[in-house]
Amino acid sequence: MSTEYQPQRTIRETVSYLAYLVWSGFMNTIEVVAEAIQHRVGIDRMGYFFVLPNMLIFGIFVLFPMLLNFYYALTGGTNLFLNERPFVGMQNFNTLFDCHNFFEPNSCNVPADIFWRAIFNTVLFVILQVGGMVLLSLVTALVLNRKIVGRGFFRSVFFYPVLLSPVVVALAWKWILQREGLLNALIESFGGEKILFLLNGNWPMFWVIIVSIWATMGFYTLILLAGLQSIPSDLYEASAIDGANEFSNFRFITLPLLMPTMFVVLVLSMIRAVQVFDQVFVLTGGGPGTATTFMVQFIYDTGFSNQIQIFGLASAASVVLGIALLILTLIQLRMGRESSMV
Repeated sequence: MSTEYQPQRTIRETVSYLAYLVWSGFMNTIEVVAEAIQHRVGIDRMGYFFVLPNMLIFGIFVLFPMLLNFYYALTGGTNLFLNERPFVGMQNFNTLFDCHNFFEPNSCNVPADIFWRAIFNTVLFVILQVGGMVLLSLVTALVLNRKIVGRGFFRSVFFYPVLLSPVVVALAWKWILQREGLLNALIESFGGEKILFLLNGNWPMFWVIIVSIWATMGFYTLILLAGLQSIPSDLYEASAIDGANEFSNFRFITLPLLMPTMFVVLVLSMIRAVQVFDQVFVLTGGGPGTATTFMVQFIYDTGFSNQIQIFGLASAASVVLGIALLILTLIQLRMGRESSMV
């Protein structure tokens, strides 16, 4: 038996040895190059050598596209290549802000009316989705932090939607909410009439918010749960000796010590909510009309979906969105810094 497996063992060992030689040669080459660079630039500047690969990747795939996008925002025409696009300056931005009253999108010229309606839809979505998501995540984390039966199971259940693709989540909910979907079948079984959840009234915005909360709250619940578990139990034991009830513990111990974690959740969820696209695009397509058209979808429709692809206008809208995100993040960081100093 040993003679039969000897050739296989020899081939395996040979391959492993060759891989070891290749890896050793690669590491020796890196070491020689690093020593040569260190000898030339000095040990104090070697940090730049190790950061350089990451900075190159960041520059090629993030910084350069950002600068290119900003330049596209200053050009016009329908051609893709920059050498075929005329420079128009701030014309695209003027088009987006061509309104008599910014609080009434109907007073804006096309396509500024859709742009401002997308802004208002995004603001409404952020307020309701982030507020509801943070509240539900906090309540869920508080419950899962207690000693309940099946705590590990429920933790995994709440986190499971985070593992799903946003497209899969949207398709599953669309199957539930469509005219011939599961929810309407349930309503009809109780003698009710079908409801066009994705087509009539304020239902589309309501369900977009609900689906988004359902799909993302597990991630933020996990963050808040980690924050709750980092609170020393000695504080609760001391408060119990003083006769404090659970509400007092939550108000004076849990909530103040959880605020740094809450701030992280608020920043991450708000940035993600402003950039919402994939779930809404699959679930409602931005409709009915422009009822669920948000900023990112306006950018996508303007630059890629319309018959005439207006790259400059889409780039200008993305620049406005980027500036809004930057201002929003700076305000949140300022508020978080001030709250930590109190």
